[in-house]
Amino acid sequence: MTATALMPRHPVPALNVALTDGSRFVLGAAPGERFDLVVFYRGLHCPICAKYLLELERLAPEFEKRGVQVVAISSDDGERAHAMADKVKAGALKIGYGLSLKSARQWGLYISASRGKTSIGIEEPALFSEPGVFLVRPDGTLYYGAVQTMPFARPQFQDLLGAIDFAIANDYPARGEYAGSV
Repeated sequence: MTATALMPRHPVPALNVALTDGSRFVLGAAPGERFDLVVFYRGLHCPICAKYLLELERLAPEFEKRGVQVVAISSDDGERAHAMADKVKAGALKIGYGLSLKSARQWGLYISASRGKTSIGIEEPALFSEPGVFLVRPDGTLYYGAVQTMPFARPQFQDLLGAIDFAIANDYPARGEYAGSV
């Protein structure tokens, strides 16, 4: 079974995960004013993820200023998620964990099998999801989505901030919504 694509302007799947601060993130329960930025990352084993989340932590206040709530989520267990939160010094950034692979697949994420220890000496989980970045409107519909089959070449958060500024200033609609015959 392969990942399925979500459709812009249509509802995204439910999302309810534990957070490292002891609370839960339930998508739509208390949405950001303009968007929720949901960043799915591979897990503690991924050195590229740590670098990516460090940048997201640094820019989280900029997203918040624009009415964007930010959360980073993996299928890691609590221990590994807490280790990642410590590694990236998460303060402004919410770190979620325990994403089921079924839920990952509903979000259109790709699933990989373990290849053992990574370059930083941490064992990969038996199965884990590959990265994805989504902007979800407060009404629960998809505004923007990007998924990767590998950890490389992810959307840059600084670019995403510029895109959000443009979207807000121009009331720019979600694109890619056409599902008719071609």
